[in-house]
Amino acid sequence: MGLLSPILQTLENSLVLNGLVWDHSDLPQAAVLVMLSDEAEPRVLLGRRAKHLKNHPGEIAFPGGKREPEDLTPWVTARREAWEEVGVREELVHALGELSPLVTRTGFEVHPCIARVPAQLELKIDYGEFDSLFTQPLSCFADVDLFRLERMQVNGAERMVPHYQMNDDNIWGVTAAVLAMMANIAYDAGLDLQRDWNTRP
Repeated sequence: MGLLSPILQTLENSLVLNGLVWDHSDLPQAAVLVMLSDEAEPRVLLGRRAKHLKNHPGEIAFPGGKREPEDLTPWVTARREAWEEVGVREELVHALGELSPLVTRTGFEVHPCIARVPAQLELKIDYGEFDSLFTQPLSCFADVDLFRLERMQVNGAERMVPHYQMNDDNIWGVTAAVLAMMANIAYDAGLDLQRDWNTRP
């Protein structure tokens, strides 16, 4: 891969890349790999989670999963899960940086690891994890007409939860928050998340 596109360069310049070991947390920890295609208009890889899963069945998500005891860093977890779930080899994943961890409504501390990957990827779906995979231009998530905050009940309290309506797909929760944060960095989208995502909802 050659020079980064301006969008990927902006992300790399703005994101933190520390590669540090897992921090201490009272919450169970997980990592996701946010894969952006290495091209002028980057596309982001997303998948529809399998409907039989206990947590977040049928929702749109990034490849990722729970930290294993032997995983030294969030990147180790994210790369391993990407290989297991969608068949992306570790050597094809080039780190751009990390967003601060976000806490899901189910009480997981999720570490988003942002990476560039080749524009043409051979993917192999683990159907135990995902029903399907697809890509969307990252620029779509800067569109204020597709983004909304919806009042929802979370653990007995009302919260404003981010949503994107993409054709027939509703992308929401932490996945939508990560996409909005990246859109704010890459495109100065000005999307308001109205929540401290480092705390339990």
